[in-house]
Amino acid sequence: MAVYFISDLHLEPARPALAQGFAGFLNQLQDAEALYILGDFFEVWIGDDFDNPFVSQVKQALRALSDRGVKLFLMHGNRDFLLGEVFCAQTGATLLTDPTLIELGGEPVLLMHGDSLCTQDTEYMKIRPLFRNAAWQQQILSQSIEERIAFARKVRGESQSGQQMKSAEIMDVTPAEVDAEMDKHGTALLIHGHTHRPFDHQWQHNGQARRRMVLGDWDDHNGWMIRWSNDRGFKLEQFGF
Repeated sequence: MAVYFISDLHLEPARPALAQGFAGFLNQLQDAEALYILGDFFEVWIGDDFDNPFVSQVKQALRALSDRGVKLFLMHGNRDFLLGEVFCAQTGATLLTDPTLIELGGEPVLLMHGDSLCTQDTEYMKIRPLFRNAAWQQQILSQSIEERIAFARKVRGESQSGQQMKSAEIMDVTPAEVDAEMDKHGTALLIHGHTHRPFDHQWQHNGQARRRMVLGDWDDHNGWMIRWSNDRGFKLEQFGF
């Protein structure tokens, strides 16, 4: 049996090929014990009470996976932080806090979306606590669907505009923050997404060998995953649909 990790699919109706590729990926997980989705599963999520044919299709695909006995876990990203317990109940998923520490093969593994590690992006770090604030989220969810859609479009537009003005270094993680989080949780292995820079980083910190595995974002033709099995350990892979 194997455990899979993915993130940053950014699913949306405007990209049907991506959604179809994701459904095919789920169908091929015949050896899966668990699937961890580490944030930004959707390009935007305006609340569990919103539904349309596209959302229903995605939920049905996840439900089919969990009904097969595969454990499904979801973590908020910076775009789908309004995903809630209703969505999880409908899909058979368990919502994880960010960060979450798990154990695989006797080894502690720290799971994060990764946005909190990008401390040089000071503008985003100022508003991140607001997006994760329960009272603020309830205020947003109390608005009408139309109001939430308009708000999401506004935030998305501002985000895309702001990213064009930021350097690559600002958009990446801060190494000192990475080590601080790993120190805090007592682990030598971190898995995250968010930066769209897939790579298997390995380094030494205070005499300890450390590893940071970064998941890539998906497009209409390819996806990224990390697969763990007891005999082969962790492996970062890109695959075609």
